Amino acid sequence: MKIYFAGSIRGGREDKEIYSEMIGRLKKRGVVLTEHVGNKDLEESGEIMPDEEIFKRDVKWLKSADFVVAEVTTASLGVGYEIGLAEALGKKILCLHRHRDRRLSAMIAGNKNVTTAFYNDVSEALRIIDNFLSG
Repeated sequence: MKIYFAGSIRGGREDKEIYSEMIGRLKKRGVVLTEHVGNKDLEESGEIMPDEEIFKRDVKWLKSADFVVAEVTTASLGVGYEIGLAEALGKKILCLHRHRDRRLSAMIAGNKNVTTAFYNDVSEALRIIDNFLSG
């Protein structure tokens, strides 16, 4: 199974520890194409690659993915784009959002083609991921 994990990079890295834990769980179920998103050393400046190469690589990965799992608590234009493209490609999508003072965009929360789940802590998120991949 190929899994595309989406999480904020340039939009803010405050959730990188959470991404890392989620990716660790996903790796038990298949190949995580975007494992670098959980790299704790990756900063907001992003990868050391030209933007066009990142775009081409990520689109290729999205096309080959069986599932998309996105942590959407930190707003990110890139993650939103990935979700929209994944929907257009007919991918099964899970968006995870922590209950905080930030509201989830209606474009995600109101989209019937996207499974949206809210969680309070990482252990709850991991259970949601397991259920999504099993279903």
